[in-house]
Amino acid sequence: MKSSRPPTASPVLLLTPPLVQINAPYPATAWLAGFLQVRGQPCIQEDLSLALALRLFSRDGLLQIEAALRAARPASRAPSVRHVLKHAPACQSAIDPVIQFLQNRNDTLAYRIAARAYLPEGPRFQPLDATPSPLDAFGPADVRDKARHLASLFLDDLADAIRDGLDPRFAFARYADHLAVSASDFTPLAAALAAPPSFTDRLIDDLASEAGARHKPGFAGLTVPFPGTLYAALRIARVLKKQNPAIRIALGGGYVNTELRSLTEPRLFDLVDYVTLDDGELPLLRAIHHAAGKIGDDQLVRTFVRRAGKVVFLDVPAGEPDPPPLATITPAYEALPLDQYIGLAESANPMHRLWSDGLWLKLPAARGCYWHRCRFCDVSLPYIARYSPTPAEALADKLETLIARTGRAGFHFTDEALAPGLLAGLSDRLTARGVPAVWWGNIRFEKGFTPELAAKMAAAGCVAVTGGLECAHDRLLALMDKGITLKDAARACSAFANAGIRVHAYLMTGFPTQTLQETVDGLEFVRQCFSAGLLQSAFWHRFALTAHSPMAREPDRYSIRLLPRPAGGFACNEIPFTEPGAPDPVELEACLRRATYNFMHGVCLDQPVNKWFPGRAPKPRLAADAIARWIRSPQ
Repeated sequence: MKSSRPPTASPVLLLTPPLVQINAPYPATAWLAGFLQVRGQPCIQEDLSLALALRLFSRDGLLQIEAALRAARPASRAPSVRHVLKHAPACQSAIDPVIQFLQNRNDTLAYRIAARAYLPEGPRFQPLDATPSPLDAFGPADVRDKARHLASLFLDDLADAIRDGLDPRFAFARYADHLAVSASDFTPLAAALAAPPSFTDRLIDDLASEAGARHKPGFAGLTVPFPGTLYAALRIARVLKKQNPAIRIALGGGYVNTELRSLTEPRLFDLVDYVTLDDGELPLLRAIHHAAGKIGDDQLVRTFVRRAGKVVFLDVPAGEPDPPPLATITPAYEALPLDQYIGLAESANPMHRLWSDGLWLKLPAARGCYWHRCRFCDVSLPYIARYSPTPAEALADKLETLIARTGRAGFHFTDEALAPGLLAGLSDRLTARGVPAVWWGNIRFEKGFTPELAAKMAAAGCVAVTGGLECAHDRLLALMDKGITLKDAARACSAFANAGIRVHAYLMTGFPTQTLQETVDGLEFVRQCFSAGLLQSAFWHRFALTAHSPMAREPDRYSIRLLPRPAGGFACNEIPFTEPGAPDPVELEACLRRATYNFMHGVCLDQPVNKWFPGRAPKPRLAADAIARWIRSPQ
């Protein structure tokens, strides 16, 4: 059925909803804008996540927060609220200069902040008084970094006051995420949208209304990368629909691609018109043409729509490459307010700060994952399974183009895993051209990362890598088909460390069949890595079984029993399961995080790792000199 709507010259508006990290643009709108421009489709970008942060953390914003906190008059106030009310004039006086400092537009303020007499210090500053203090990580010359850490704690105090006194759903980098995580039923989201707006809700609605009035779009695209952006995205969509009932709105992004693949909930389409899956370039372009009446339903690509009150999925052969080669797209970051992003240094750890500090232009070097065999991963989905790298020459061209367009030379490659061969080729070309790029990204700790390649990467501007050590145990690595061993990982980390490249490890606990002994051994491996200087940071997360992983199709192999999924036609990703006799993952996760936090700060590295666990935990079976022997021995 062909749309009856006439073609329109109204602009296409691409929006990032609150809340994502505010140190750099989330890449979706810039990437899609770059694609649409190549196809002759003009568009406008708005980062409402940044806009919300700038609205809240301003003098006017803090005046509104103070008034709202005083009007709330709870029987008892949280420490964060009492602090902000007590020091309201000082907070309001400091906030604009602090934001300018964190935007790198007021660098000399670092000296006043670092002296610790300028900022009102609330509950978030209390750990600084411990012995040893987190501030000990900063040397006497690290005035700027110390000041950025203190300024970040100041903003954390303000964010805590918003959460504790005005809106329990508020947090940096997410908003109302509990409404979207494993939300099989749309009803809680619908109820939240129908309820009286919170303080933050009203600001989001105002920002959406202002963007709509400013641009008068006929079509809007909303990216939903994480659960903590869905609720705000739907509020924005509702405001745009109220302003202009004829507008057509598309929803896409990482959350949609994983959680909404079996969507049957028609109520979502009261707010949006299209829900697109996987690589969004062609689905979005076709939706725009469909909304303008240029094509019919039969030409939509990987798109949910509502027809006769029911949700239907439309997908036809595109007749052209889908998705388009990465080499043909350069993200349009220059259209975003790059000088307004706010860098936060919430940790003294330099590696941890890469995620929240510094303006990193994000882009993929390849689509998909070159390994795509890990049994816990969504390897059945196209965004993992369909591997297509950008030629190294074209990737170097893209970096040079972005540097010229934006004046920024920091890049974060967002790939599932950067292949050694691709990085070798890119490094050769960047070095030969003298491109002043600084970059980092995710890798697999595999044999291909030799000392020679690590040195080549460092010479070309690589400053850090991240990678999955998962449970840090060889039996479990083999069971999950990770394709690496602990010896491989130790040698790769050693190569990076010797080249001056920082390393962060993603770690996992609660993997099916994992024993307490294996958990202790995994922590011992991590301890040895920190002790040897092979890791600079690490983070443990609890294993989650996803609907699109091979593990979900063969639970017997992993000694787990799948539990009934909650009823509903909305989100579906994480699958509940039980594993009889397994250790308590919640308790173990707390122990592992506490130990690793200390290791990152150089504390307790000489203590037996089994002491971090409750009761009589077993001693590690991994030899105390295992890593030292592995990195000394020949390949």
